[in-house]
Amino acid sequence: MAVNAKKIAVYVLVVFALYVIITKPAKAADYVQIGFEGISDAAKAIGDFMTWLADGAH
Repeated sequence: MAVNAKKIAVYVLVVFALYVIITKPAKAADYVQIGFEGISDAAKAIGDFMTWLADGAH
């Protein structure tokens, strides 16, 4: 039963994403940009943390 709920949730999410892309492409592009900026910030933070560890963590 949980598998069916997961499939339905993914389907609803995909339909919603397509709806936003089709009806408001500029807004969809803003969402994508925000997402990539978040991923970039997270990757930079992980890199800074790894550098801190490599430098002796002090």
